[in-house]
Amino acid sequence: MLVRIGLIAEGGYPYVSGDARLWCDRLVRGLGQHEFDVYALSRSERQEDEGWVPLPPQVSRVRTAPLWAAEDDGVVYGRRARRRFAECYGELVGTLCAGGATDLSGVSGAAEHASATEADRFGNALYGLAELARDEGGLVGALRSEAAVRALERACRARGALRTAREARVPDLLAVAAHLEHALRPLSLDWYEDDGLGSVDLCHATSGGAAALPGLLAHHFSGVPLLLTEYGVRLRTHYLAAPDSSPAVRSLLAALHGRLAAEAYSRAALITPGNGHARRWQERCGADRAKLRTVYPGMDASRFAEVGEAPECAEPDSLVWVGRIEPAKDIVSLLHAFAEVRKEEPKTRLRIVGAPSGAEGEAYLGHCRALAAQLFPDEAEGPHTVGHNPVSFEEIGGPEIPTLADAYASGAVAVLSSVVEGFPIGLVEAMFSGRATVSTDVGAVVEVIGGTGLVVPPRNPRALAEACVALLRDPERRERLGAAARARALELFTVEQNVAAFHGIYLEIVSRTPVRRLVLDEAGDPLPFAVPAEAHVPGRWTERTSRLVARGGPARPPGAPVRATALPATEGAR
Repeated sequence: MLVRIGLIAEGGYPYVSGDARLWCDRLVRGLGQHEFDVYALSRSERQEDEGWVPLPPQVSRVRTAPLWAAEDDGVVYGRRARRRFAECYGELVGTLCAGGATDLSGVSGAAEHASATEADRFGNALYGLAELARDEGGLVGALRSEAAVRALERACRARGALRTAREARVPDLLAVAAHLEHALRPLSLDWYEDDGLGSVDLCHATSGGAAALPGLLAHHFSGVPLLLTEYGVRLRTHYLAAPDSSPAVRSLLAALHGRLAAEAYSRAALITPGNGHARRWQERCGADRAKLRTVYPGMDASRFAEVGEAPECAEPDSLVWVGRIEPAKDIVSLLHAFAEVRKEEPKTRLRIVGAPSGAEGEAYLGHCRALAAQLFPDEAEGPHTVGHNPVSFEEIGGPEIPTLADAYASGAVAVLSSVVEGFPIGLVEAMFSGRATVSTDVGAVVEVIGGTGLVVPPRNPRALAEACVALLRDPERRERLGAAARARALELFTVEQNVAAFHGIYLEIVSRTPVRRLVLDEAGDPLPFAVPAEAHVPGRWTERTSRLVARGGPARPPGAPVRATALPATEGAR
């Protein structure tokens, strides 16, 4: 069965420097039996200039739009349109000043009802703005207008508004209004007609936030079902962003992104978190547990096959850390732990393999080098003495570590010392390589490792050191844990399992929301029996139907008669 999928990405596929580019590319290439239309929101002019990755033949077209810039569309609203905008925008910002209310755990029934009412109010306002943009040609000018700022100010000063909203000053109002204009840019796109997302069988948003908005609008305008994948919960990122902003700005922006996330979770046919950590975030923020399907990221295991199948290490007294060098990886604690390890096992060395991330990473790398020199003053690292010092800082591509697989092969024990992690990709790579691991208990680490490695509290150098020493002194245990880790990784975290999971999910969603097309011939006359009948078997899998079936009329209960709706000849001929 061929399914036409509208793949929606923000700052990702098909751009060369896109987030989750590899995952999307492997998914598309692995599902050659389906057809993909890619809708890409770019994050910067540089990203657009760098171009796209080579696309497989199953990608029928690509449509792009910039999130980083939006020229004034030149649309001048008449009086009626201005009134519509004022009503919808006023309702939307009014819900933000009433609070985010995405966490309903432990609240009373009355409070839950009030929150559901606010959610409906937000959704109605959002889709009202989208309908206005479709009817009038865009929202950019209106969202940047003084009227928008005044509406936001009235909402902040309204009776019942949150205290933090009432405290907003003019700079706060301008900052929030600008952020709203940026966040709502997808409402003005021309992607939602029958020759765009309205023509696909399924929208697959590869992240929350801006990428989910086009999927929501395709669902609203055409009844296209939405699949939402989050490997990193976008709402969590927004909660942690802008720490230097005023309380009013942080409160209003948290409410905005909380409302958007709740709307996406509510309207999505299914939601696929990348791990249990992300899943718990989604549930806490309002996602229906019945809609959740955990699908682990798919990674290429073949490049680690040689190391994993022959896990012997030339340096049995070595620890290896591999990753992007930045403060969240807490290499400082690792260095302090290694100083304790050296007291117990003086022959041990530590190889830190990775490149810094940006200016902050460069500064952190300098700090770590200085700390290593301070902790081991008699064995300071020199530029040409790798292998003769207890701590070495190396990058992949060097003479001793030409490839990523060689990095993991260089250590008897792989160490992860992070204080913040989502899905620990480096840990899975070490597992593919058959390495015993010592990791900190952050993010999805425990879920990923599953008892095949040692886990210690973060920011605890003594516990990290004790776990490392235990494995260094027990080669049989290292071998046993490494083999178990590799078997677990091959079972759960390969490209093949990821592609197979999404193939099944695509078919599941389409089976729940059948699309009825009346196929027309060249003269525009209907062709009876051109589309085979679809069986509808009563049962649990047919209970959840969308409120509006694309081009097939309203959703119906199982057993109700089917109505066919005529489509333009171009759609019927596809």
